[in-house]
Amino acid sequence: MQDSFEGRTAVVTGASRGIGLAVAREWHDRGGNVVLTARTAEAAEAAAATLGERALGFGAHVTREDRAQACLEATLEHFGRIDVLVNNAGTNPAFGPVVEQDHGRFAKLMDVNLWGPLLWTSLAWRLWMRDNGGAIVNVASLGGMAVSPDLGLYHVSKAALIHLTRQLALELAPGVRVNAVAPGVVRTRLAEALWKENEADVNAVTPLGRIGEPVDVAELVVFLASRSASWITGETVLVDGGQLLTGSAVDPVGA
Repeated sequence: MQDSFEGRTAVVTGASRGIGLAVAREWHDRGGNVVLTARTAEAAEAAAATLGERALGFGAHVTREDRAQACLEATLEHFGRIDVLVNNAGTNPAFGPVVEQDHGRFAKLMDVNLWGPLLWTSLAWRLWMRDNGGAIVNVASLGGMAVSPDLGLYHVSKAALIHLTRQLALELAPGVRVNAVAPGVVRTRLAEALWKENEADVNAVTPLGRIGEPVDVAELVVFLASRSASWITGETVLVDGGQLLTGSAVDPVGA
């Protein structure tokens, strides 16, 4: 029997499309309230409008503390609680060998992929979860468990996020559970370069025979945020169609 999420509220960062929107839709479809964030209010509100009255869109770049604070305060004002935080927003401005990257690309990537989840988690903890409990799910990547010739810096950021997940799980227990998902190649805009021109080749080296869809990840995220996962914390769960089994995760990878 599926958990009922009626009356429970989730905040999903980077939710205007792809995995984030799929997570928001899955949560909403199961009866929960959801706040969708995006870099612009227009994108966030447009995404929320596709779900229904229990969805709220809010413009908030993940690295801006003032916008993150405003978003979470608006969540409390609108829905009265923050039960779940899904740190989904991510970026990858760096392509090529790690030693060829400059500080600007390094800083942007780490700011969004690592500081963003820590910032939102810290604020959610202070504003609600410290006193009321909750669940946090970080969207990492299979790349955080592998290496690649051209996506190294991105993979380093996701490896760090996996470790941050474990650290936060220890620090925030027992009231707050913190887990992560690690997608392989998924049909998203961020991962387009990995599948758009060679989807058949990626399918051929994936044991389950296809690249992932956003909903494949969303269902796992919602499970980890649910009461069914009440004795799971500090874990990172692969959802990759078996790509890591064959080594095809090395190149290409990085949804």
